[in-house]
Amino acid sequence: MNLHNTEFLKSVTEPKNFIADELPQIVFAGKSNVGKSSVLNCVLRRKNFARVGQRPGKTVHINYFLIDNTAYFVDLPGYGYAKVSKTERARWGKLMEQYFGAELIDLGVMIVDSRHKPTADDCVMADWFKQTGCPLIIVANKIDKLKKSQIEPNMAVIRETLDLFEETEIIPFSAEKGEGRDALVGRLAAAAQS
Repeated sequence: MNLHNTEFLKSVTEPKNFIADELPQIVFAGKSNVGKSSVLNCVLRRKNFARVGQRPGKTVHINYFLIDNTAYFVDLPGYGYAKVSKTERARWGKLMEQYFGAELIDLGVMIVDSRHKPTADDCVMADWFKQTGCPLIIVANKIDKLKKSQIEPNMAVIRETLDLFEETEIIPFSAEKGEGRDALVGRLAAAAQS
């Protein structure tokens, strides 16, 4: 999978526009301020491919990127941002339910902040992924902000809080330093070929 051969396809706000073809869909989800765009940019080795938002919680689109004509990276809107109106939150929730219910996901990539215990919103998102039955990878971003001695205990807290299956992998990651990138890219490439 050539990550340099990547193009933005479209933003979707309604189920009728979901892409439903034979290519695998690798879905990225995370809280509004967790660095999801930075993780995507790190994976693709591009500076501003996935837009880093000025204001968290502003995007209520599902963004599709075509990767080397072999798979889609699907970027879900960030969740859990307090300053979003109830109407926006309801619209977001409905769109997510429809997308998760459409059985289009081949691999879930959920990004959490390695420094903090996952939130209630993180737990809901992890449950949505688990209910699809698709494989899930947790990317614990911002490990560059942790002491080495904190990494393992923090990964254990993430695993326990999200109530992950034993086989669910957690990748300690730093979008800033590129740590964990090779491990993640390897998993993404394997999913694109399955």
